[in-house]
Amino acid sequence: MLIRLSRFGLALPRLLSNPQTRFVSQSKPSGATVSPALTELHPVSEKAGHEEVSPFVKNPDYHGFSTDPVVDEWNMRVAFFMGISVALVIGGTFLRYLPDHGMREWARREAERVILQREKEGLPVIDENYYDPNKIILPSAEDK
Repeated sequence: MLIRLSRFGLALPRLLSNPQTRFVSQSKPSGATVSPALTELHPVSEKAGHEEVSPFVKNPDYHGFSTDPVVDEWNMRVAFFMGISVALVIGGTFLRYLPDHGMREWARREAERVILQREKEGLPVIDENYYDPNKIILPSAEDK
């Protein structure tokens, strides 16, 4: 149990000190009704005048795109479709079919072709002299 609680780290004391619960009153009702009274988590503040209303009060499913609930939901759907479907699918396809930078794949295919050709001819895969010594021109001793 302690291992599971250690995942919360520094947030655990904060969670334990301020539990987000509703409390039911156990006092005797003063009227004819017998139902217990509920206390709210956040008390409703009485404000007078014309103040800005939170979009979450107007639309509990507010996604942050528009104040109109229908437009807000459609904009959210379009944004997630474009962000996930288009970006991941087309982006992944683009990255997969990028050209071979540095010609690494071509170099490997060419090396495999040369190795097969040299094996068919009975030659070693790599000569002890990488370059033909007859074609190398060395400077004379007088030029030094």
